[in-house]
Amino acid sequence: MNLQTQLPLKKQLKNQISYSSNILLLGSCFSENIGDKLNYFKFQTSQNPFGILFHPKAIENLVLKAIHKKKYQEKDLIYQNERWHCFDAHSNLSSSNKITILNNLNSAISSAETKLKEASHIIITLGTSWVYRYIKNDEIVANCHKIPQKKFLKEILSVRKITQSLEALMASIKSVNKNATILFTVSPVRHLKDGFIENVRSKSHLISAIHNVINNRKNTYYFPSYEIMMDELRDYRFYTEDMIHPNKIAIQYIWEKFIETWFTEDAKKVMKEVETIQKGLTHKPFNKNSEEYKKFKANLEHKIVNLKSKFSFINF
Repeated sequence: MNLQTQLPLKKQLKNQISYSSNILLLGSCFSENIGDKLNYFKFQTSQNPFGILFHPKAIENLVLKAIHKKKYQEKDLIYQNERWHCFDAHSNLSSSNKITILNNLNSAISSAETKLKEASHIIITLGTSWVYRYIKNDEIVANCHKIPQKKFLKEILSVRKITQSLEALMASIKSVNKNATILFTVSPVRHLKDGFIENVRSKSHLISAIHNVINNRKNTYYFPSYEIMMDELRDYRFYTEDMIHPNKIAIQYIWEKFIETWFTEDAKKVMKEVETIQKGLTHKPFNKNSEEYKKFKANLEHKIVNLKSKFSFINF
């Protein structure tokens, strides 16, 4: 008896991810989940230089400003709750010191420019179509930084506007990195604070817009994270206690589907070696001075040296 419907995923035959790939992840908190997995397995990755970005306009804004080498100044900051913030970035970059946040922003924008040019794969995870427009300057922000909601107008981006945003985003990336593979996905995290119906509207706008712009002949693809969560894992046991975020089992399940679809066979073999080492490094012996443990450590060190001889960028 089959108690689950499964999405028919085709194995990606071109532009697969290997240990020679340079991967840049941008977008919602689900991109952080996948980024953490890639980091664990020691791929060459960079994620969210401006922190978590939930909607397409915020990601487009980051890419455009990075490519045009935006220099952040005091006029780009706002002061709230005794901290300096920037509407373009997540609060992770905020600071009580004005100079510190400007250094954070300009360092991040410079890093983003470099990574966009170097990346072989750019994975973009969209979270929501809902955006907040700051009334004072009539601009859409990436993060409200707990500024009173009365200072913003909330609106949903139409499919047409998201399509235009993604087209501009892709054109900008291709202008500095024509060979980059761009992979879109939609976050399975439900934004229920917007409302149940509003969340479905939001996700549907994102999915429709993405499918308006992807073209495999132009190295632009879609991976169905959202659909896997909604269909194959349609049970609350796959959510955390808040019933909104996928739990570790769900993230692992989607990650394994991603590996199946996008990773080279050689990469999968190296991943097994990395995992063996990672587990060995967390091993806690009963007796640190035993001969058995000394042999275990020597064997582990040999595996690390052997792996580093093949991939010099790997560090444990």
